[in-house]
Amino acid sequence: MQFIRLVFDFKIICILSLFLLSPSIKGSSVVFFMDMLDSSLQDFYDQYIFIVQGTKNVISACHDCEVERLIYNSSADVVFDGVHDIFVGNESLQYPYKFEDVLCDLKVHAEALILSANTADGLSTCALRPCNPFGPGDSYLVPSLVDGAKSAWAKFFIGTGSNMCDYTYVENIAHAHMCAENALRCRIASVAGEPFFITNLQPMKSGDFASLLLSDLGFPRFSFHLPLRLVLLILMLVGWVCKTLVYPRTRISFLRSFFCTRTFDCSKAQKHIGYSPIISLEDGIALTTESFPHLVKDSPHSRECDLTRISKVEKLFGSGKVTDILLWRDEKKTFICALGLFLLFYWFLLSGRTLVTATAELLFLASVILFGFCHLPSSLLGAGNEKISPSYFAAPETSVRAAVASLSSLWNRGVRTVSLLARGEDASLLFKVGAALCFFKLLLRLSPVTLIGAGLVSLFTVFIIYDRHEDQVDAFVRKAAARFSKAGGLLLRNLRSAQRRGGG
Repeated sequence: MQFIRLVFDFKIICILSLFLLSPSIKGSSVVFFMDMLDSSLQDFYDQYIFIVQGTKNVISACHDCEVERLIYNSSADVVFDGVHDIFVGNESLQYPYKFEDVLCDLKVHAEALILSANTADGLSTCALRPCNPFGPGDSYLVPSLVDGAKSAWAKFFIGTGSNMCDYTYVENIAHAHMCAENALRCRIASVAGEPFFITNLQPMKSGDFASLLLSDLGFPRFSFHLPLRLVLLILMLVGWVCKTLVYPRTRISFLRSFFCTRTFDCSKAQKHIGYSPIISLEDGIALTTESFPHLVKDSPHSRECDLTRISKVEKLFGSGKVTDILLWRDEKKTFICALGLFLLFYWFLLSGRTLVTATAELLFLASVILFGFCHLPSSLLGAGNEKISPSYFAAPETSVRAAVASLSSLWNRGVRTVSLLARGEDASLLFKVGAALCFFKLLLRLSPVTLIGAGLVSLFTVFIIYDRHEDQVDAFVRKAAARFSKAGGLLLRNLRSAQRRGGG
């Protein structure tokens, strides 16, 4: 028996041309029709030509070549409108009146054409509807999750992640096609002209699925959950912007579908075509992540998995609490520190108080809080109240000495720099100091409030960005330094030439 697998990506000419398509399937008894078009890469006309017109050509070619069985790889999304949840949906679900994703709308047309082409004495057809297919070579689900993990929103997850979804490993989909082909070959009347939902029979929370897959690729698990209604509002605004800007609407529909519940009943496929998954969901996830080594290598978090490598930020601040806070390794401590610093920023600079008044009121408030905390009962509302030890406010002698030594070293370095400038022996140092003073002059044009505010924001963003993209930043700095060095050398040569001419 000869099997022909028609895929748009590889046999576009055959599908669009009936004249070329017929010789490709001539002599075959079964055709497995798989359309794999990414709507983010094509406009509506191309999508329609590939999916709808291509389906018509395949059906016509099957009739002309007297193919006995045609099995179409559809999608469970043909019954999903992109908004409403589906709980254990079966094949009795009707097609939605309106779709959020135009690709699903076209898939409905293609599926309807395939099922209506079924005839009792000629071509036997059926359609399989896998839900959330994934596996090696996936160009949609896994890359979409990885793109989100690489973005600035990597620590956030939409909603609570408790919505249940069905997922289907690609090898199980291939197995379902073989089961359907066998059922059609055996002339089972309940299979011909019918659709069948295909899943792994293991519904899972979408948050758990994403966390398992991304953690195997080396990405950290999600730390924060964004409110679902807030995200829906943002998506509505993005949808409005997409009417005027070129933006892949499939990404929006992917986000919408990801936090909706979509579970399906596969009992019809189990009963009539004898389908049952041969690869478990856990094994499928493991096999999928093993097939994407380039995503692990390119991951901005892959360096964190290499425990032998110490970043330059860690070398600068050491491996203590400061590094953990600035690099967001302990989100709770980082958030508390950032909140405290921004509250102090508001208290001293934005509240309208004078420095003396703000300091006095802050000290008074701290005294009241400490006094009240000290007189709280040892057990309050069933929770233990641990007293603050006076040693908590004491500064360790070693820390004080280290701070004084650092200040002394900084002062001595400044004195040496001034001495070198006074001798006039190092022209490059003069250029560096001049550039630094010019930059400092530009900063002085800004108000102190703006400078301090920008400094606080940079404190919690610059270091983590540099740590995640250290190689790229270093390469950029090297190129910029080389250009500035070249410009500085040219300037120094011109100055020396001018001095010689003046001396002559």
